[in-house]
Amino acid sequence: MRRMSFALTADAVKERRKTVTRRIGWKNLRAGERLLAVSKTMGLRRGEKADVYGVIEVVSVRRESLDAIDRAEVEREGFASRGPSWFIPMFCASHKGCISDTEVTRIEFRYVDEAVRA
Repeated sequence: MRRMSFALTADAVKERRKTVTRRIGWKNLRAGERLLAVSKTMGLRRGEKADVYGVIEVVSVRRESLDAIDRAEVEREGFASRGPSWFIPMFCASHKGCISDTEVTRIEFRYVDEAVRA
């Protein structure tokens, strides 16, 4: 099963508050696919394992401009007390070459099960 990292929003995923994520890649992802939500996918040291938060199922996938995000979507991203003016610079700071109108992949998902152990 493919893994998707939620390093920046671990608490929101653990608490099942996050139901949308935006990614630079993931262009070939399709509704119905299941992914393993984990703490990280890269930079693991030899013998180190990622924390596994559970299985998610993709509900919808679409490409859109990052600056199309609104307050409700920022909340679905796991940031209830923030808005687009905070989210867009935060997102771009963690993605090299990103600017406010970068086309991103918006992925809506649902939680399939309780947290599983790796």
